[in-house]
Amino acid sequence: KLARGAALKWASGVFYRPEKLEGLGHYRRRETQRNSSIQSRLKSTVQSYLEGVSAGLEQLRSAAQEVQSVCQDLGAARWALLDSADHFQGLQQMRELMEEHVQLASVVQVLPQIFSVHEVFSHILQLLHGQHLLEAHVELMMVEQLRDDILSQLHLRGLSSAQATVLSYFSGLQDLNESLAKQLWDIVGSGLRLVREDPVLFVTAVRIIEREEKIDDTLLLEATFLPPGRPKGWRQKFYQVLQDTITGARFHAPHMDAEGPGLGKHLAALQKDIVSELCVVKDLMVQCVPAHYNILSVCTATYHQALTSHLQEILREDLDKQGLFLLLEWALHVYHSPEMMGHPDLLPEVDVSALDPLMSSELVDQTEKRYVMKVKVSDVFEWMQRTLEVEFKEWEEEPETDHQGFFQSALPAIVMQMLNENIQVASLITDSLQQKIYNMALEELEAFLGRSVEPLTPLSTLTDPGARDRAVPKYYISHLLAVLNNNLALRAQTLLLCSLQPLCLQLPSRKWLSGSQLVGSMCEVIDKYAKDFSRVRKPLFTLLLAESELLVANQYLRALLQRKMVCKSREERGQLCHRLLQDATQLRELFCGLGLERSQQSLEAVFALRELICLKDPALLSLEVLGFATKYPDVSDEHISALLDIRGDVSKEVRHVVLEMMAQHPQDLPEGYRPIFSTILVPVLELPFCLRKGKCA
Repeated sequence: KLARGAALKWASGVFYRPEKLEGLGHYRRRETQRNSSIQSRLKSTVQSYLEGVSAGLEQLRSAAQEVQSVCQDLGAARWALLDSADHFQGLQQMRELMEEHVQLASVVQVLPQIFSVHEVFSHILQLLHGQHLLEAHVELMMVEQLRDDILSQLHLRGLSSAQATVLSYFSGLQDLNESLAKQLWDIVGSGLRLVREDPVLFVTAVRIIEREEKIDDTLLLEATFLPPGRPKGWRQKFYQVLQDTITGARFHAPHMDAEGPGLGKHLAALQKDIVSELCVVKDLMVQCVPAHYNILSVCTATYHQALTSHLQEILREDLDKQGLFLLLEWALHVYHSPEMMGHPDLLPEVDVSALDPLMSSELVDQTEKRYVMKVKVSDVFEWMQRTLEVEFKEWEEEPETDHQGFFQSALPAIVMQMLNENIQVASLITDSLQQKIYNMALEELEAFLGRSVEPLTPLSTLTDPGARDRAVPKYYISHLLAVLNNNLALRAQTLLLCSLQPLCLQLPSRKWLSGSQLVGSMCEVIDKYAKDFSRVRKPLFTLLLAESELLVANQYLRALLQRKMVCKSREERGQLCHRLLQDATQLRELFCGLGLERSQQSLEAVFALRELICLKDPALLSLEVLGFATKYPDVSDEHISALLDIRGDVSKEVRHVVLEMMAQHPQDLPEGYRPIFSTILVPVLELPFCLRKGKCA
């Protein structure tokens, strides 16, 4: 109805006008054709759908029949399975029998190996006796693998009793392992010799150790069962044997001579052997072991630790002063020098700077105190006492006079030289030891001053003129004046040394060279004591002032010649000359202001020495040095050599010419000459321990 209504509405709209009615027939024919076409397509579509539904129904009918058949078959199978349930237990037993058969088959396969175990043991033992270690180890690993496989299967099945039987059967493995290990450790213990004579044997031992290490690592990571004797840890044992060999060869030696010569030979032997053996490790042993062994670092640390313990053992002995000195010098200087751990053949691979000090600071301090006490007892006190005894025995003769005509013996110079020598020797070790010796020297010098006047006391108490005349020596008054002069000189040196020594230790240095107030501080000290000296009468004041000036010049030159600084360029050499000129001028003007004439001063030696440093052409040094030696005849080759070192530009040829000319023109001390350089000790460059020479200097 709706379609019809819609059509009528359309037709009334289209054919409403008369002119449109002419096409009515055309529209009717067209619509008729369209309707016919639509009906035809509808019939075709419906027919197609009906055919599909028919086919689907047929398929459903066939599927229902097949499902019914399958259900019947499943039912039959279910009943058949229920009837066969009793037979499943028989299948389980068959499976167990099959597993046992497989195990028996594997056992049958290894039966020849099991039966030949003891024969293999004998063959392995023969190989070990013939030092065919690689072949012996291969067969040993094969037998171990066989034993471990059997034990692993028994472990999984929980058959502990059978495990004990297997272990008993393979008990010979333990002896073979021990025999092989013994040979390996003997080889490792002789490693330093073998890498030079027969490195193949040493490499063989390392290969076996690495095989065992890999087996250990694999078992620890993967295996659920750890066989007996595992892990062997042979690599760690390798390190232990090597370290025990190093420490036991020479560091556990029997009791040695604790005196200086015996200890010196022992330390020199240690030095030579350690350098030689570390060179062998660096050049040969490193090539025979894997890189991850770090064999050079291990050996270096072992030697260092062994030396640390060994030095502590030596220090437990009652060493004399020479032994203590040798030990300190060896540990603090020789050990790190190019003659030992800093040897060119060891660098740069060997580096002990990262290790702990060979001697701790506490041990060094204790050893220095022991050395100071030995020096005090054996040298200073006894030597001063003998010097006094000799001095008093000479009272029957008239005392000597100095260059000014005053009575004065050689006692002050002898005493100060002895003390200065001990201070300079201590400076070769450490500044702290030098300061300890210095403090001890001051204390002993004060005590010596008191002992030097003790023989005068009994003479002053005699009241009988006859007894006094018999007791008093012939030159009593002269020696009394000499003792007074000696004490004045010693006391002046003692007081100035107390304040000047710390200042002199600071020069020469880069800070002093660049301009410091060091000499200004020295002038303040000198001026302070000069005010105290001014309270005595003029002859004694002049004597004290002259002795003070000589002491200042001596200390200044002594500090300058200690080889603490070497000029690196012409500019630095010029800077040094300028500093020397300023210092010497300042000190000279100070003493001139205090009343000491320039002709009486020893500071002129500083000006003369400065001229040698300022000389621009080193080729002229030989003539200049000869003139210097003529003016100061107590100067020695060592002083000139130290001076040439300070210049920093003197060749070996020029040095040889200068020293040769000095040897050809020896100088005699003129009468009345005031020595300046004779009491100055210059440290030698060569160390007392050596390797490249026939004997030690």
